[in-house]
Amino acid sequence: MNTYFFKQLLDKHIKKAGVPSSEIISGWALHLVCLMYPELSLCSYSSVDEIKDEYKKLESDLVNILDATVACKNSDNAETASQFFERVPHLYSTLNTDIHALLTGDPAARIEFEVIRAYPGFYALCFYRIAHELLILDVPLLPRILTEHAHSKTGIDIHPGAVIGDHFFIDHGTGIVIGETAEIGNHVKLYQGVTLGALSVDKSLVYTKRHPTVQDHVIIYSGATILGGETVIGHNSVIGGNVWLTKSIPPGSLVYHKPEITVVEGKIINY
Repeated sequence: MNTYFFKQLLDKHIKKAGVPSSEIISGWALHLVCLMYPELSLCSYSSVDEIKDEYKKLESDLVNILDATVACKNSDNAETASQFFERVPHLYSTLNTDIHALLTGDPAARIEFEVIRAYPGFYALCFYRIAHELLILDVPLLPRILTEHAHSKTGIDIHPGAVIGDHFFIDHGTGIVIGETAEIGNHVKLYQGVTLGALSVDKSLVYTKRHPTVQDHVIIYSGATILGGETVIGHNSVIGGNVWLTKSIPPGSLVYHKPEITVVEGKIINY
């Protein structure tokens, strides 16, 4: 038997034991979302005092998660949790702008309840915005676990390091990828299959801006791919479906792809 091999496995098991399960971490975030949006029907409170108590419990739960995470043990976790929860009212306000963007931007959306309960884009944004706030506070591991949970549930992959403004609209959402150093302004709309990615995945670029900047009031339609850290999409531009873009465009631009489609008439096969 190769003893060194088993020691390697043991080391991994010990390290794994120092991080709470993804279910615990994502469950904590989902509970926070439910506190803000009871429309999800996972929790219900009948008084302000009950809500305040639950708010304090969630803060305590975050401290416990941080204390149980090996990479966080040298930090002042109580202070980190306190700073995070001081930001929750701002987070809630921003998420409300996302709801408004979805409700007013999608003719299929009838009421806020529908957006909160049924829209995968909103679910993904809840987890992204929580993860991003944690990342700002230099919390390791948890932000990526949270956004990957949302990715697994919705098919929407938003790195917690991306910077996204308010009134962010994601319609359908499946297949959207937003990279770590992407910057997105306010009132931006993305449709399914959009990629804001890097031109290169060379590991030496780890601390380099690799992903595009999208300014305010931009619409990017389904299947568009925009790559590169120096690529800037100017405000009030529209990017058509299936566009492949690796260079900047000025404000107010319209970029579209012209496919060649052939229709042969009179060739219908009767089965």
